[in-house]
Amino acid sequence: MRNPVTSLSSISQYFRGCFPAKNAITTLFLSLTIGCMGVLNTSPGRAQGAISGADYAYTNAPITVAQTPANVPAELTKLVSQIDAAANRRNLKALMQFYSQNFTHSDGLNRKSMEKALTQFWQRYATLKYTTEIKSWQADGKAFIVETETQITGTQTAQNREMSLKSTIRSQQRFENKKIVKQEILAERNLITSGKNPPTIQINLPEKVKVGQEYNFDAIVQEPIGNDVLIGTAMEEIIGEKTLLGASTIELELLNSGGLFKIGKAPETPENRWVSAILMRQGGITVITQRLRVVPQ
Repeated sequence: MRNPVTSLSSISQYFRGCFPAKNAITTLFLSLTIGCMGVLNTSPGRAQGAISGADYAYTNAPITVAQTPANVPAELTKLVSQIDAAANRRNLKALMQFYSQNFTHSDGLNRKSMEKALTQFWQRYATLKYTTEIKSWQADGKAFIVETETQITGTQTAQNREMSLKSTIRSQQRFENKKIVKQEILAERNLITSGKNPPTIQINLPEKVKVGQEYNFDAIVQEPIGNDVLIGTAMEEIIGEKTLLGASTIELELLNSGGLFKIGKAPETPENRWVSAILMRQGGITVITQRLRVVPQ
């Protein structure tokens, strides 16, 4: 976090030449959500994959109880499959056709900034694969509200080092007239590893906390450290357009234990934040980021 309870002298230069430049790391995990949310969930797909008005028996009835994946309409299942396929082909033009001009997002994005972030994200990764599962759905008049969970895997080369991405995003989207008009990220975890033997990390962090509430953030290395030198840091970032499209400075610290153990305090206003652990030893580096939702009392 920004003001950790404990801090040690920075030794960012200890592994000079082994650690990628700050922009190569920070823009990776600071752009993961935006890259995932636009292509992984039941959001815009190819034009020919759109749901037409005749595909469903729309009514003006009030919103229904959430339906389970077992009874998802076949056309909705087909649409999600087509969206995944379009995302894997990186067909940005087709995807953006299915965003409403008045599109809003819980991270403060609009249609234009969404397109920019997707472009940047796809340019960074040589390979990407998306798989989406519908967790629940419900009809709201002529609209659909769909909750999904998406897995993304990918690889990127930065400074002649390959980095592997694994990400899980849970989100909710609202469709009106075949376009996504609103999207909210409910939960998110991103993992980036590099090297032959990156640390395996278990993190303990709640998905949401109340405003002003203290919380624990633990990032524990699962393997014995032995004689290895372990360096790392914890970070907390406000999620918004500036952080999604920008980068932050990272300073690593020499760690005298097998991980990071911090206490954070939620802000006094509701908002979303990324909480990240960056841990490195001679065999590799691991960056793990989880979304923290700060909700009203």
